[in-house]
Amino acid sequence: MSQDPLLIDARGHRCPVPTLKLRKTLEGLATGAVVRLLADDPMAKVDVPHFVTQGGHELMETAAVDGGVSFTVRKGG
Repeated sequence: MSQDPLLIDARGHRCPVPTLKLRKTLEGLATGAVVRLLADDPMAKVDVPHFVTQGGHELMETAAVDGGVSFTVRKGG
């Protein structure tokens, strides 16, 4: 029933690119779809949660990963 989230690797990109990649990906997905964004820009820790909240999506998990942070997001309706 559970499937792996769609992975967006935005490491090496500076703000606002990680958030823009997340937004573009979510636009093409159905409500309830899950996406995992990897980012190493320190500003992503602020920008991504803000975008997720403002967009009506759910930030399921934020976790430190090697060289950055991982955000798991469920697309809202």
